[in-house]
Amino acid sequence: MIETDTSTLTQLGKDVVAPTNPDEAVLERVPNGNAGTAYLVRFTAPEFTSLCPMTGQPDFAHLVIDYVPSEWLVESKSLKLFLGSFRNHGAFHETCSVGIAQRLVRELDPVWLRIGAYWYPRGGIPIDVFWQTGEPPAGLWLPDQGVPTYRGRG
Repeated sequence: MIETDTSTLTQLGKDVVAPTNPDEAVLERVPNGNAGTAYLVRFTAPEFTSLCPMTGQPDFAHLVIDYVPSEWLVESKSLKLFLGSFRNHGAFHETCSVGIAQRLVRELDPVWLRIGAYWYPRGGIPIDVFWQTGEPPAGLWLPDQGVPTYRGRG
């Protein structure tokens, strides 16, 4: 069994004040003990929130983040704190969605990454935002994200 070096982590196992905005949030990473193996890691955040930059009203989304790690894995507590930092952050759906994915790419340099951001309706129109770094690796098992398009009550 490969031991993961966690000696550089500053948040895991510690009391941490939640960051108040995404720029203050610290995304931490740990070495990938399976580097060189193409496998998929999925994070699902069904209760993601941010604020509308125009009205200040809350926006809600179900996020699905899939990535194929290279040398680094994102530490999940830091990801949770990073995503939570959007709670009082005003930005449009597209800016939040793509910004989250691009920040992960900068920090992790993954083989491949995609985000599906399924935003709940405001003004009667749901907005779904999808972004990926390119084609997934050949032969990768890539399950469907499993989030149906919004159909209201019908």
